[in-house]
Amino acid sequence: MAFRTPLAKARGLGSAKAGFHHWWLQRVTAVALIPLTVWFGFGIAVLPGAGYSDVVAWIGAPLNTVLLISLIIATCYHAALGLQVVVEDYVHTEWVKIATIMAMNLFFILISLAALYATLRIALVG
Repeated sequence: MAFRTPLAKARGLGSAKAGFHHWWLQRVTAVALIPLTVWFGFGIAVLPGAGYSDVVAWIGAPLNTVLLISLIIATCYHAALGLQVVVEDYVHTEWVKIATIMAMNLFFILISLAALYATLRIALVG
């Protein structure tokens, strides 16, 4: 039986440096999403009466394609980071936590690849 104070136990739990990178990436993606979301909102706001060919032309414009790809990547990555924090905070069984984070990451990779494929197909093929 070890007689250690709570402070002594806490000192052996690692460095705050490990979580800072994750925290920083979450903030960077949040800041990046602000102008991207505003751009996307305004871009979609002007398309309500547009036909299919107009939407395809809008997505196919080079600047819109790049910004849409950036929005997709930033959104999926930000969501994956945020949900990972939720799982780490509220799931207490280690194997369930690891399996859930792996499944979430796979889900976000698949969703982002599908969205990127669709965007590039529209932009390049029409």
